Amino acid sequence: MQFHHQGYVSGDPRVLPAAGEGIDRPADLPDEVDVLVVGSGPAGMLLAAQLSQYPDIRTRVVEQRAGRLVLGQADGIQPRSVETFQAFGFAERIVAEAYNIAYMNFWGPDPENPQNIVRTSRTEDYAKHIGEFPHLIVNQARVLDYFAEAAANGPGRIVPDYGVEFTGLTVHEEGEHPVEVRLRYVAGPRKGEERTVQAKYVAGGDGAKSRVRDAIGRKHLGEFARHAWGVMDVTVNTDFPDWRIKCAINAEAGNILHIPREGGYLCRMYIDLGPVADDDNHRVRETPIDAIIAKANEILHPYTIEVKQVAWSSVYEVGHRVTDKFDDVPEGSDRTPRVFLMGDACHTHSAKAGQGMNVSMQDGFNLGWKLGSVLTGRSPESLLATYSAERQPVAQELIDFDREWSQLMARKPEEFESPQELADFYVRTSDFPSGFLTQYTPSMITGEAVHQELAAGFPIGRRFKSAEVVRVCDGNVVHLGHHARADGRWRIYAFADAAAAGEASALDSWAQWMQDAPNSPIARFTPQDADVDAVFDVKVVYQQTYDEVEFAKVPPLFRPQTGPLGLTDWEKVYAAGPGEDIFEARELSRSGVVVVVRPDQYVAHVLPPEQTDALADFFAGVMIPVPSPANARSGAPKTAATS
Repeated sequence: MQFHHQGYVSGDPRVLPAAGEGIDRPADLPDEVDVLVVGSGPAGMLLAAQLSQYPDIRTRVVEQRAGRLVLGQADGIQPRSVETFQAFGFAERIVAEAYNIAYMNFWGPDPENPQNIVRTSRTEDYAKHIGEFPHLIVNQARVLDYFAEAAANGPGRIVPDYGVEFTGLTVHEEGEHPVEVRLRYVAGPRKGEERTVQAKYVAGGDGAKSRVRDAIGRKHLGEFARHAWGVMDVTVNTDFPDWRIKCAINAEAGNILHIPREGGYLCRMYIDLGPVADDDNHRVRETPIDAIIAKANEILHPYTIEVKQVAWSSVYEVGHRVTDKFDDVPEGSDRTPRVFLMGDACHTHSAKAGQGMNVSMQDGFNLGWKLGSVLTGRSPESLLATYSAERQPVAQELIDFDREWSQLMARKPEEFESPQELADFYVRTSDFPSGFLTQYTPSMITGEAVHQELAAGFPIGRRFKSAEVVRVCDGNVVHLGHHARADGRWRIYAFADAAAAGEASALDSWAQWMQDAPNSPIARFTPQDADVDAVFDVKVVYQQTYDEVEFAKVPPLFRPQTGPLGLTDWEKVYAAGPGEDIFEARELSRSGVVVVVRPDQYVAHVLPPEQTDALADFFAGVMIPVPSPANARSGAPKTAATS
């Protein structure tokens, strides 16, 4: 964590100075806003935390609940989500309170006595082998608490407006705030009062029964699978030996997905209630908790659970639905999207794959920096069309995966080809549930893979897969990607050619171009009165060991002086590690390569350092040049060598 560059900080460095709308933020909803977020779920609160980094944007979050969520329905946190928490500054804290999934055990019928279950397999959880981030279980309410803290502590000081219900909206063709939003107070002293707010953009994260979705005429496409599951969070006494290990139990009497929860005592159980009749008309949802517990004991035989407390329970029918589009733009129209859908408002599925909250958060992450870039004048409005274009295919992939997993979980033991089939599927498909398989296709913000061979370990369109490097200034081994924060900046990683710092090299030439050329991204898109790294966070990684890199000989681009005190930033220069060499681990060209990473941590481009025009052209399609005279940013930016 870096701080003090704005001046000495004696308090919590996670509380950033208020700025823009965060200064004297009005307690009441204003009549006009830039972004109105409907719903304070995972997508909505991540979006709020992201937009708090853009304090000049007037953002408000309305939530019909009277206060914070107490009992969250979702609880599975995939490794990609933990990586996202790292960018928002709370990964370490939530890991400390969560349940860490180390193994998943599988149980099936005892061949000698099929009414009993026996353990058939112990499987290490995929997170152990797929990256540095764990697979966690923690209450959704706590996830929302952490994002709420990030939103409130950000410069924008965003806090939800609780007790406010969305009732409808109209998108007008003209006006600076063309979305007319109708609201009703449903809690507090103003209960029953109705009012209208004008917004530039609306983000609907208001759940599976989304009124925002209905208001823009979008439809959930899909169907229920005619299969019901009971789910309960319980504390128990039991003789079941794997009570604190995640388990898939496939018995003659039915199936259970068993998931230990945070805190050491609580567990969640998904209990198979069997097929649902065509004429059931959702009556299965009225199944009493005693019946669900009895079914669990039947499946667990010869083991039993004695339930001491039910913290939460529900019954649901498996459904797989995706909305026809994730924004309000009519088919065939090229107008700017004004209303967006996120999370359960645009994709619903079973809970057993642990995907809902995770994919929803990535919806918010994808949308947040795009809204921020457009509303601050950095990027054209056309950027917003990429939200639906990128996230809708991801949602469809999720539905397809969840349908297969749900069908496997509902099978009877005799329907499996082998007792290992379910365990094999769990391990074989690990990239998808972990959140690391998403790959965005070429667009204005994702380049073509013409030079992919220069950085084979950083596939274009995939999330930037961090690796260990050594920070030159202090010799500490750190993860390169963990330094990036969800602050709306682009990351440009320059992996040096073989020459040492201070020697003539392709890296030196590239750095000089970035620093001085009128068509470089820094010159064209960084405001004259801003820090040189305000828009582009540029870092270098040398092939030499850290003690062979002389910091003073590194190009000035990587030693900028920033903040009101003009302090040198020492944390942009890295070297390959003595253990894991990032050049080998990520198959990086020893001739040098430039890797561009989006604000949401996805690789946008891979280019050789010599192709500066290609880098300039890429950003010319993404960003708006700063107004003159700032666009004529001449000479080196303020760095350690030029100030």
